[in-house]
Amino acid sequence: MEVIQGIPVSPGVVIGTVFVVDDARRRIPRRTVSASLLTREHERLDEAITASVSELVKLREETESQLGHEPAKIFAFHIGMLSDRTLTGPIHAAIDKHKVTAEYAVWSEFQSLVRRFSKMGDSAFRTKVDDIWDLERRVLRHLIGEHMGKLASLKDDAIIIARDLTPSQTAGFDRSKVVAFATDAGGLTSHTAIVARALGIPAVVGLEVLTGHAVDGQIIIVDGDRGAIILDPDEATLERHRGYIRSNRAFRLLLDQLDKEESVTTDGVHIGLLGNIEFPSEIDTLLRHGGEGVGLFRTEFLYLTNHDEPSEDNHFGAYKACIESLQGRPLTIRTMDLGSDKQTQGQFEIAERNPALGCRSIRYCLQNLDMFRLQLRAILRASALGPVKVMFPLVTNTLEIRQAKMIVHDVMEDLEEEQIPFDRGIPIGMMVEAPSAAVMAATFAREVDFFSIGTNDLVQYTLAVDRINERVASLYSAAHPAVIRLIKETVRAARRHKVPVSLCGEAAGNTMYTMLLLGLGLRSLSMTPSVISEVKRVIRSVDITTCERLARKVGSFDSERQISAYMREKTKAIIPEAFDGRSVES
Repeated sequence: MEVIQGIPVSPGVVIGTVFVVDDARRRIPRRTVSASLLTREHERLDEAITASVSELVKLREETESQLGHEPAKIFAFHIGMLSDRTLTGPIHAAIDKHKVTAEYAVWSEFQSLVRRFSKMGDSAFRTKVDDIWDLERRVLRHLIGEHMGKLASLKDDAIIIARDLTPSQTAGFDRSKVVAFATDAGGLTSHTAIVARALGIPAVVGLEVLTGHAVDGQIIIVDGDRGAIILDPDEATLERHRGYIRSNRAFRLLLDQLDKEESVTTDGVHIGLLGNIEFPSEIDTLLRHGGEGVGLFRTEFLYLTNHDEPSEDNHFGAYKACIESLQGRPLTIRTMDLGSDKQTQGQFEIAERNPALGCRSIRYCLQNLDMFRLQLRAILRASALGPVKVMFPLVTNTLEIRQAKMIVHDVMEDLEEEQIPFDRGIPIGMMVEAPSAAVMAATFAREVDFFSIGTNDLVQYTLAVDRINERVASLYSAAHPAVIRLIKETVRAARRHKVPVSLCGEAAGNTMYTMLLLGLGLRSLSMTPSVISEVKRVIRSVDITTCERLARKVGSFDSERQISAYMREKTKAIIPEAFDGRSVES
């Protein structure tokens, strides 16, 4: 039995079997196979090489017909290498000798080949290194692609193990077969983690070494509550975790009884509970748990889950579906928040060195006006169907918000000329997720109709901690005194200028923060729909005076550890069922 500790990003405890998803662009982990499966690994290798050679022959013929004989020679070199037994023989030998997967044997042998060519004195040999890398990726793509194809034929409860996953990969999982996932990379507020929470898939990330240890078919436990995975658990551990699963189900049944109850404190103060969604289909879950509307519709998933850029009608169709499902409840649509994710960076000719501080969010939109105007047209058209708000992400200066508002008004004029109906008084708001926006909240309050505090990025930019970097995950905390102070100042400025303010970061759905946020003056929280009942449980158990007293006490602390311990203690006194005392087995 082996326990690996990571970062819990989506709650739940599940038991299943491992399915490893490799990525040809990364290091392939060393995984062994049983002797009975070695023949199949040799067959997979031969099939991948044959497919690669067929591709190269076609490329050579096309290149020769279009560009001539000389440029086509490069593909002759590639074909010759893959047809050479001095290359393929050692790969086959490695499969038998070390009992490893075909992809690991390919990766290992090509690495060795690159080292040998790089050391050769003749520059002609050294320049062939890029050709070798190209061949490696081509063969691996066939091997790994064939493995990925098996996802469609999974029969048992599968737990996906990967170095990393994209949001679109996660969103595309067949929920009837994939019950959880765990990755080496990632952080608490990565987009992949957010999708996992939206889909209700237990997940642990930041495990660093998991793919080097996991083997297809292994029994695995994923504890998304405590951030641990257990490979090859013994029977006692399995039975203990089956008990945790039963306890979790009982706790959920208890919380489900609150779905129809009002979100109000013991002294009669109503707290608005809204949902953060990625897909219109999540609204059913939102309403089932008593959500009062959508506080954040992350529209970038219209881009990340499709190969082509969404059309105006694609946007409009998604917004229309949300409005119809909400039946008069408000829908807050955040304009596209792309730029720092892998998919967008992959489209750039030269990827940005530090995309989190680069052309992302509102900056990206203002530099891609056709795309921005297209989305705004769809949002405004949808506003004629029900209560809609539009919200701009990562605003850092007044020029950005004024430019964005000007473009909205330009689009309004276009729609008027075309006699297309829309809500002329649609509320326009902004995310407060950069320290500059929080410090200048009083200034921004004169520019917008509402604020939404996004703690995910606010923590990242305030603490200079990459929110998806597992190496600094321990430093990423919304409980840091500086973050709390910025939230407090934003709420205070919003109140002074009578601007509605909500909080929509992941901290909103963490019950450990609920009393603090109420004590800081927040009266509206937006979160993953599945955790609404748990937050409501806290709200219905406290009064505002107690929360304000807690906030003042927290304000006297100077470390996030002290603050976290204090808030955990206070929350545990209210919902002890959520703190069952489990610890990671060693």
